[in-house]
Amino acid sequence: MSYPPLSQVTVLDLVPFGNTGSHTSFYALRLTPPAWESWMPGQFVMLRPSGGWHDKMWARPFSLCRVTSRDLVIFFQVVGGATEQLAALVPGDTLDVWGPLGNGLCVEKDTETLLLAGGIGIVPFVGYVHAHPAPWNVTMEFGLRTAIDYYPFDSINEKILVDVHLERNEEDRARFVALMEERISAHAEKGLVLACGPTPFLKTVQALALKHKARTQLCLETVMACGVGACLGCVVKAVLPEDQKEGSAPVAHYVQTCTCGPNFWADAVTL
Repeated sequence: MSYPPLSQVTVLDLVPFGNTGSHTSFYALRLTPPAWESWMPGQFVMLRPSGGWHDKMWARPFSLCRVTSRDLVIFFQVVGGATEQLAALVPGDTLDVWGPLGNGLCVEKDTETLLLAGGIGIVPFVGYVHAHPAPWNVTMEFGLRTAIDYYPFDSINEKILVDVHLERNEEDRARFVALMEERISAHAEKGLVLACGPTPFLKTVQALALKHKARTQLCLETVMACGVGACLGCVVKAVLPEDQKEGSAPVAHYVQTCTCGPNFWADAVTL
């Protein structure tokens, strides 16, 4: 098994988004860039303070928001002890990062591409739209339950056309699902659909994609511990490309999301 290199990076700054007095605060953590030869939008890193967490052993996975020659940006929501510790970082603190990990999202220059994001699932699409060779072929539908200023929306909106859908109640949700079905259907014949968000959101997208036979890739937000396929804590049932042999039915089996994903085709994974 080949393990990714471990890098020590330094905190440049920590920028709060939205209502910083809320327990659901969102932050953009800007770090010095690791010495990676390359990376792909949709990949992730495992991250922890260089001295370790106060009360935890395992590192935590975070989607790559954006990587440039100047910085590595991790966008996160405070949801527990580890992210609370990240939110307390100050410039000059150091973190251990290993990656980039996993596979990347599908990029096709000349294909009309629809991005479907649910809440914090918008994060990997920041790097995606900035790296895409033809962003004019990319559009997004973004569903969220909190104010738009909690998310890195502007960095995407400046590159592609985005429609925002605030889900305040079941009626709003039903309208958003109906719109997603309409857009997925429109991309079914020659387009590409990419989705990222909570598992219930991805299940909805998957059902619509299968219904309309739309080529769709799902970016899973599976809980991970090691990030390198050793602990088997993030397995999902899936059919991998090497399992699809001509003339025989594909065989699904349990695979690690961290090494075989986190991006799976909707018709090849069981959520």
